[in-house]
Amino acid sequence: MLHPEFSQSNRQRTTNGSLSRRRLLQILGGSSALFGLGACDGGFSLGGGSDLPPAGAIGQAALLAPLSGSRASIGQIMAATASLGGQPTNLGAEVAVVDAGDDAATAVTAATTAVASGAKMILGPLFSAQARAVAAAVGRNVPVVSLSNDSSIAGGNLFVFGLTPQQSARAVIGFAATRGKRNIAVVVPPGAFGQLAASAAQTSARAFGVTMPAPLTLASADGVVARLKEANSGKLPDAVYLPVVGGPFEAQAGALKAAGVQLLGSEQWGAIAPFRVPALIGGWFAAPDPVRFEAFATALESEAGSEAGIVAGLTFDAVEMARILGRLDRQSRSGLLREAGFDGVLGPYRFTKDGQCERGLAVLSVVQGATTLIGASAA
Repeated sequence: MLHPEFSQSNRQRTTNGSLSRRRLLQILGGSSALFGLGACDGGFSLGGGSDLPPAGAIGQAALLAPLSGSRASIGQIMAATASLGGQPTNLGAEVAVVDAGDDAATAVTAATTAVASGAKMILGPLFSAQARAVAAAVGRNVPVVSLSNDSSIAGGNLFVFGLTPQQSARAVIGFAATRGKRNIAVVVPPGAFGQLAASAAQTSARAFGVTMPAPLTLASADGVVARLKEANSGKLPDAVYLPVVGGPFEAQAGALKAAGVQLLGSEQWGAIAPFRVPALIGGWFAAPDPVRFEAFATALESEAGSEAGIVAGLTFDAVEMARILGRLDRQSRSGLLREAGFDGVLGPYRFTKDGQCERGLAVLSVVQGATTLIGASAA
């Protein structure tokens, strides 16, 4: 199943992405060229392509996208993104784009057809139920790099590539710890995703030596400040992590802001233009580096006429990764686990043996009218 942060992030880029990126660049300055991003003969690339063997003789991969069904609009963005690097969309290409539909059966058919046609690696599908079925169908020797953000499905030949609650929590809680926030609480709404985000926060707190009381699960803002004091020996924590946008989020943020608490947020905050929410001014949240992402976003909008969101960024990074590994004849589990990891438009990342992805994210501060880069985590 697709977690809420995924769909919200993509929707924000569709509605106001260009405006927010331009404003970010005005605040941040700098150039994406610093990260080795640019154009190549076949389209936009991550750079370094001239060091690779020529295409066509070594590896092939397949990108499974929902080109039909209820989520076809997402699939079209994925296909446009894959073509940005000069990738044809037919079977037999370096990275072929095939229709996964929107259920497990259609995804399995697409994957097994691609493997029979020579694909050594599967990119996608987007959704966890499809990804599980595909990984089982293609066998353990074919790595499946799902764009899902459901970290619970990882393992064996199935790798999770989406932006996960663990990545956001690690980035922003780790940064807050360096700023002297050593007692951090987490507040989430009821539901499975909230519990996953709370668990990720607790894991990160332990990793950085941060004291964290038991997470609060609240369906409203009523009594949130009093409940935090009760859970924290009668005093307010140094900061409160609000990772899930929606429901009581804004009301809770307002109550905590009024109490003078430092607010922390996840990648979901980027989906709502947080500078438009008065309670979030001064808050810190995790997100892909906006300067690094800008060159890619501009290229996609110029070449394909599509707004660039998180799904597009994940797609591009996955396609480039597969292309590079293919030319190095390393489209395999060991190739994915290479010690150096990878670099992408969403930041540096590397895969771990348990199928998870460790990703370096930026930390942004919400200021009047914009957000500004204040820190970053390593992959």
